[in-house]
Amino acid sequence: MSANANTRLRPSRGSESDESGIINERVLVLIFESIKWDIHTLCSTSSVNRKLRAIANRLLWRELCVHRAPRMVSTLASGSTNNRIGGGWHALAKLLFFCCGSESTRNFKLSRDLPGHFVKASRFSKTSGRSFLSKKCRGDLLYVSDPCEHPNPSGGGKEDDLGVYRGVFKGFLKSRTRACLIGRQVELEEKVRCPYCGAPVWSMTSARLVPKSAARRLGSHHGGLEYFVCVNGHLHGSCWLVPLSSDEDEDEDDLDLDLDDDVDGDDEDETGAHEVDHMVVSGSASSREEY
Repeated sequence: MSANANTRLRPSRGSESDESGIINERVLVLIFESIKWDIHTLCSTSSVNRKLRAIANRLLWRELCVHRAPRMVSTLASGSTNNRIGGGWHALAKLLFFCCGSESTRNFKLSRDLPGHFVKASRFSKTSGRSFLSKKCRGDLLYVSDPCEHPNPSGGGKEDDLGVYRGVFKGFLKSRTRACLIGRQVELEEKVRCPYCGAPVWSMTSARLVPKSAARRLGSHHGGLEYFVCVNGHLHGSCWLVPLSSDEDEDEDDLDLDLDDDVDGDDEDETGAHEVDHMVVSGSASSREEY
């Protein structure tokens, strides 16, 4: 048999490998759909070997985000190139499900660092995000979570709890916030990195871009908070939460409902959900290294 005939009969290794990869990806998607995209299982799967990590980075993290926060992800990804998102889908997944904790910084002092942890539920809102934008940057779109509340790590019976919050910009590279930071020649922080993608960050406190509405939204006092924004558009920060009386608690709940109900009909999906996405994570907490 001629060499040409042998070449024709021999199966293509490349096509066999590609087909195997497609089948594996389909099977993996079906498996994770059946377990409702459990975050801990996906963390474990992506750490098995390089191939599974590559599939997770290319496909599975994105699908998890879409499953858990469909409307938020649709908004963030609209207009993006090749369905990509700043920092990668794995970073967004971590931001959705992981409270990064808090460390002492030059503008926010802690006597003891607070470690990060997975959260059982998170609420991200564009309404909250608007409270974190200065007047010049109100055209930006920013999702911000409600603060994750922790007892004061200093102890000693201090009343103020520690709030840790996180968020993400849509299209940060073209945002007014980024343009303002660059225009003011704000320097990147030397000792702080984004806990979600590892990128350099700007301190919005040092840049004097923290509006008073941010403290009101968080239930803090002006000057009692700090937050950072990384070059990929991820936000993370900490604040001291002012104790509220029961009457003030009721007023705050009413305010929250009023703010979130001023959404146009176009922001509702078939279930009638507004612009706020709710994400629920079940299972025991895992360590930061799983990401």
